[in-house]
Amino acid sequence: MNSPDPNFDPNRPDSALLAPATGPAPGRAVGQPAPQALAAELRQPEAAEDGDEIDLRALWHVLVKRKWTVLGVLAGVFVVTLVSTLLMTPTYRATTSLQIERDSVKVVQVEGLTPLESPGDKDFYQTQYQLLQSRALAQRVVGQLNLADNAVFHQMTQPSPLRKALGSVLAMLPRRAAAQPVGEDGAPVAADSGRVSAFLGFLTIEPVRNSRLVKINFDSPDPAFSARVVNALAEAFIAANLERRFDASAYAKTYLEERLQQLRQRLEDAESELVQFARAEGIVNIDDRESLIGRNLTDLNVALSKAQEQRTLAEARWRQAQATSSMGLPDVLASDLIQKLQAKRTDVAAEYQDKLRVFKPGYPLLNQLRGQIAEIDRQIQVEVGNIKSAIAAEYQTAAAQERLLRAQVDQLRAQALDLQQRSVKYNILKREVDTSRELYEGLLQRYREIGIAGGVGTNNISIVDRAEVPGGPFKPNLQLNLALGMVLGLFGGVLLAFLFEYFDDSIKSPEDIEKALGLAVVGVIPQLRNLTPQQALADPRSAFAEAYRSLRTALQFSTEDGVPKSLLVTSSVPTEGKSTTALALARNFAQLGQRVLLIDSDLRNPSLHKVLGTDNGVGLSNYLAGATAAREIVRPLADLPQLHIVTSGPLPPNPAELLAGPKLLSLLTLAAEQYDQIILDGPPVMGLADAPIVASVASGTLLVVEAGSTRLGQVVGAAKRLRASRARVVGTLLTKFHHRHATYGGYGYGGYGYYAYGSGKGALEKKA
Repeated sequence: MNSPDPNFDPNRPDSALLAPATGPAPGRAVGQPAPQALAAELRQPEAAEDGDEIDLRALWHVLVKRKWTVLGVLAGVFVVTLVSTLLMTPTYRATTSLQIERDSVKVVQVEGLTPLESPGDKDFYQTQYQLLQSRALAQRVVGQLNLADNAVFHQMTQPSPLRKALGSVLAMLPRRAAAQPVGEDGAPVAADSGRVSAFLGFLTIEPVRNSRLVKINFDSPDPAFSARVVNALAEAFIAANLERRFDASAYAKTYLEERLQQLRQRLEDAESELVQFARAEGIVNIDDRESLIGRNLTDLNVALSKAQEQRTLAEARWRQAQATSSMGLPDVLASDLIQKLQAKRTDVAAEYQDKLRVFKPGYPLLNQLRGQIAEIDRQIQVEVGNIKSAIAAEYQTAAAQERLLRAQVDQLRAQALDLQQRSVKYNILKREVDTSRELYEGLLQRYREIGIAGGVGTNNISIVDRAEVPGGPFKPNLQLNLALGMVLGLFGGVLLAFLFEYFDDSIKSPEDIEKALGLAVVGVIPQLRNLTPQQALADPRSAFAEAYRSLRTALQFSTEDGVPKSLLVTSSVPTEGKSTTALALARNFAQLGQRVLLIDSDLRNPSLHKVLGTDNGVGLSNYLAGATAAREIVRPLADLPQLHIVTSGPLPPNPAELLAGPKLLSLLTLAAEQYDQIILDGPPVMGLADAPIVASVASGTLLVVEAGSTRLGQVVGAAKRLRASRARVVGTLLTKFHHRHATYGGYGYGGYGYYAYGSGKGALEKKA
């Protein structure tokens, strides 16, 4: 066990080595399931349990991982909010409360022509709110207070530096000169319009919910100016409302007088024409006659419907009697007489059959029985005919009744149509009289109630609370702005963290590998901080060394035959830890007393000789090129005699051609007879043809993946290339696994997050 077999002859000709088997790959038993299939089978219950549920712990770990992103965005938004709030000019808000009642006096309200407003109708109050924000009212207040010459208002309407710069740029653009409109007083209309728009920009209307109150707010940098403006606005609104009511009342009186005169003449003409038409047509009371004919016609229609229904049923029975055999009619089957005759015939026929067994057909008794049967059949046919005749008679009676009722209905309908035709013009004239009378009486009543004094004296708008000079600024609210800034910063930081996590397609946990590749993860190697892998492996109690011992154990159960005889350790890209893994596995197997051969098959960027500090003058490349014998490239390790190594040798110009030749397979076949375990430190898979070539001749392949660095597409591409080369991938190894991912996805991975390397001396530090 401590040295190679003495029968080992490296000088034996390559032709004497074992040829590649044509059956399954070395080390794989026939019928043995692939490791990835077994892993997928073991993961099926877990996938069924997960479903579409949200893993809150996974989301929490994303936030913990990206905590500096969240905190950075939060701090940035907080600082920007604080600075911008402190630089804002204080704004003071003055508020006046108004009570708005519905109009108590209706100027024109004619029943049936003007819509009625319900107490719950919101249109009235929405109209008042819009009037408070109208340009006409704003123009009135601006003129009353002479805001065009007010210094505070002038300061409020000055554009911001950004708007000034934008205006300067727009002014430089060539535009067609247009004449500026001028008002009646000679002042430019555009200037007045701009002041009104600016005034409305500082005004806000705030209705009090579930009440008839409304608050008028005005914001400005001067508290006294805000109170003066908002009180002037409330008074101007009340004055404008009274003016509108006065104008409406004066106009309504004149309008109603003219309209009453027109309606009076129209009503007289309509009544006269109605009387003349009724005298000419001899119509005295047309409503009662129409009602009588209508009731009779309704009753006859009901009777006709019933008669049609009876006739339809009788006709259906009659047609069924015509189309169906006589004995198949429901009435025939339900007849008691026919049932008795059929029963009697059955008894006589049975007696006839019984006597026929004793006497001949011509016997008198048999003739008598035949006569009885014939008589019974005749009686049955007679009864069936009677039933059919009854059905036909019933149908004829129903049809005659229907014809009689239909004739009566047609007669009444003709009378009704004649009466309606004669009364069309009468009804038109009567409706004209009724309409004219209603309009005249409604307008006469409104004319009696309305008055100019009453309309002006009734005011539905009053001031509840006049505005006072505000004691403090309304905005900016430092506490509110900071709270909103923190909420927005936290939300933006969390969103940015999840966005980074979404676009980060690197492999982070064993679950990522299993979901993407369907391969089992046979080991997880923790990340080192301040130590080299050799220093960490030197301490047998370290989590790093323990992880590789766990990997060794897992590989022993990876197949039915245990660890593949020749195991290739490769990765998708360089610097993922494959060389460290190959060396650690070789040492661990050698420490069990096994004879292990470690081969550096990376002929492009070898590192095994650098780690072990050995000479690389002669190695695998010399043997593959046929320049040296196998025994000349094998050398034992000084501190572990059971472990023999084969370095890469000088870098050849054509590594893929050397590895694809028969020498590598011969070396592995020969070494398999002398060693218990062969570990190959292979080149990376992506971008090179070396790794698939070596994987095709090795008994098993271990794919090494670096956590947090290797991209998902690289790992998937490497797995596809290995499968294409018919490599037997026994599993994957996740290296440089950080302790913060130790419970990623709700699982724990040993104690890899419990201990971490914090000192250069190799001492273990227990994490809090």
